[in-house]
Amino acid sequence: MKSNILHAAIITIFAFGLANAQDKSSPANWPDRTVLPIEPYQKVGKVAPTIKDSDPIEWPKEISAPEGAPNVLLIMIDDVGFGASSTFGGPIPTPNFDALAKNGLRYNRFHTTAVCSPSRAALITGRNHHTAATGIIMEFSTPYPGYNSLVPRTVATVGKILTDNGYGTSWFGKNHNVPDWLTTPAGPFNLWPTGLGFEYFYGFLGADAHQFRPAMFEGTKPVDPYLKDEKVDSEYILDKDLADHAIHWIQTQKNVSPNKPFFAYYTPGTAHAPHQAPKEWIAKFKGKFDQGFDKQRIETYENQKKLGIIPADALLAPTPPEYQKWDALSPGMKKVAAREMEVYAAMLAHCDYQIGRVIQSVKDLGELDNTLIIFIMGDNGSSAEDPTGQGLTSEIGVLVNGLVDTEDYMVKHLDDFGGPWMAEHFSMSWAHAMNTPFQWDKKIASHLGGSRTGMVISWPARIKQTGQIRSQFSHLTDIVPTILEAANIPQPKKVDGFEQLPMAGKSLVYTFDNANAPETHTTQYFEVIANRGLYKDGWMANTTPRNLPWQGHPVPSQDPVKDYKWELYDLTKDYSQTNDIAAKNPEKLKEMQKAFMEEAQKYEVFPFDDRYIDRVNPENRPNLNKGRTKFTFHQGVSRITEGMAPNMKNTSFTITADVEVKAGQEGIIITQGGYFAGLALMLQKGKPTFAYAFSHYPEHKWTVQSPTALTVGKHTIVVNFDYAGGGVGKAAKVTLMVDGKKVASGDIPRTVPSRFSADETLDVGEDFGTPVNRTYEVPFTFQGKINQVTVDLKP
Repeated sequence: MKSNILHAAIITIFAFGLANAQDKSSPANWPDRTVLPIEPYQKVGKVAPTIKDSDPIEWPKEISAPEGAPNVLLIMIDDVGFGASSTFGGPIPTPNFDALAKNGLRYNRFHTTAVCSPSRAALITGRNHHTAATGIIMEFSTPYPGYNSLVPRTVATVGKILTDNGYGTSWFGKNHNVPDWLTTPAGPFNLWPTGLGFEYFYGFLGADAHQFRPAMFEGTKPVDPYLKDEKVDSEYILDKDLADHAIHWIQTQKNVSPNKPFFAYYTPGTAHAPHQAPKEWIAKFKGKFDQGFDKQRIETYENQKKLGIIPADALLAPTPPEYQKWDALSPGMKKVAAREMEVYAAMLAHCDYQIGRVIQSVKDLGELDNTLIIFIMGDNGSSAEDPTGQGLTSEIGVLVNGLVDTEDYMVKHLDDFGGPWMAEHFSMSWAHAMNTPFQWDKKIASHLGGSRTGMVISWPARIKQTGQIRSQFSHLTDIVPTILEAANIPQPKKVDGFEQLPMAGKSLVYTFDNANAPETHTTQYFEVIANRGLYKDGWMANTTPRNLPWQGHPVPSQDPVKDYKWELYDLTKDYSQTNDIAAKNPEKLKEMQKAFMEEAQKYEVFPFDDRYIDRVNPENRPNLNKGRTKFTFHQGVSRITEGMAPNMKNTSFTITADVEVKAGQEGIIITQGGYFAGLALMLQKGKPTFAYAFSHYPEHKWTVQSPTALTVGKHTIVVNFDYAGGGVGKAAKVTLMVDGKKVASGDIPRTVPSRFSADETLDVGEDFGTPVNRTYEVPFTFQGKINQVTVDLKP
């Protein structure tokens, strides 16, 4: 009897405790959106051993977005200056951007960080780029807190915040925010989009992507959408593919959960190099830019005034003398330069068309009125990363590896520009024309040509003063606060147990109804590669560039604090940062310099570092392969990025492959890089073959091939790559051996000194992207069996 009473008492106490344990929250304080993630709420009454003795209860209440929270489509284009799009007075027709502006607001004083990864980190976190540990692009990171590229857990992304608040979230296109040494299929994935809180990712990692052969990921899985049944789809192009995936994802969200708002971050690689577009789109611009970049800059400036994009008293900033002049080009190079701009215009116009399809899909679902669309036309100003003034046919070749383009080659291959076998970038002076009316370009954070781009915000249900311009100072860090205020979601104080650093940006919702509202973002520092400046209450103090935008290997300053000259502008009277008044206002300049240093100290901007490509060496960052000289790979291993692959540059090495074949079988054994610089060991019609490419020029491609095919059975193929030494990019001798016997040899007069590729990888048993030469086509899957491939690096 006593035991039954005790048992009943224990059951009662347990049930009471369970009820109280599950009723820690109450409807009055649930959900607390400042602490993420938010546990489901469930009120539990009496829970007894039997159903008949227990209270009926409701299912746990999962978190949902606040009532009326809008869908959000956040769009950001790559490397597009303020004066490029028709929406901001430029020569490139962007009718969908125009339509959005007509039904929304144009912001003509919107700012980026002036370079890629930092801008993207600021955009998705609402913090300054150094706070997000992204003071420079990922490949150039250094160990200092503001530069190590490891986004801290105290800096939650908009994807994480919105996911935890009941949104469906996604990311399409470019991700240049994964640390260089973590961009492999082996992970870890905590800093990939899905690790940063986005539920779905379809895009590419790194600075750029080939429009016809991109290295894509879905989530963390490598995918190759340009392949159909092991063959290249001649109709494939990346911008259309991104739009298709975004449309499908948005439709799925609304078909399945119509009351759940979506957040789609749509960030194509357009118009970053390589500049590539469909032929029919390039044809639309034939002859449109024959007047040249100098006249184009004037035409754009006059059009901007006519449209009211810039103030009536705004000046056209002078072109720095270092830029190429149109009249200095030869007749042949004028044709080349005009064609480069035709390709760039086609690429951007085609991208705008695809974005229009995404917006139309939202409209077709009946969701456009309550969709907040933020469209940023450029993560920085247009890129002038062209050291020649004539443009270039391979960014990796010219900027990184020292290729010198020839006029003869460029003129002969005009029809190839914009296609898969070119990876060109336009002239520095076209970039400057696209940044009208400002001076300087991408990378020059001190000047508006680098940092100011066009932005449109549309939200039909909320913004009623449509078609107007807003001129309050605004910055990338303002975007997340704007989205959160629009959704009635507070900035979180704690996420996954980590106290959150406050956001630096200010919501722009206050501008929606009042063109004359006093700006709330009154102070903003700028710094990239030691180019720096400070905006404060209408004033701009900034350094004069010591290194030009196209200098990949500038001479570093001995003292970047003292070695930089400063300028001063009153932007309330000088919209285009044209009239330097530092000499007339020395005290104001000192005040601004002091304020900049205070901001730099606060946001971990120190130390200033004006090195650029010299930072790219993988040895400068964490490297699991450090000190490793022997690498063993197996068939099917792919997407090994250059930072994690054996460094087969400027050294001797041996490749040893153990294979099993039948007569005449062929395919890739191991490859790294691609058509614009790369190497490959393969079988062609059964013949062991080693191919090497310094660049895409025909005279820079070499092949060493066995005269006879392998017999049926097991074989060991060895490539001995004997590097001449004496510096970087020197010659090498290749010896090809089969089963211990020399079968062929040859010379490689010039080798790759710095990098094979920004996007193509090391693959075993097949090739992705572009082939090393055009004697085979990807994926060229190995038809036999590869037991293993070993790469031995020689000291």
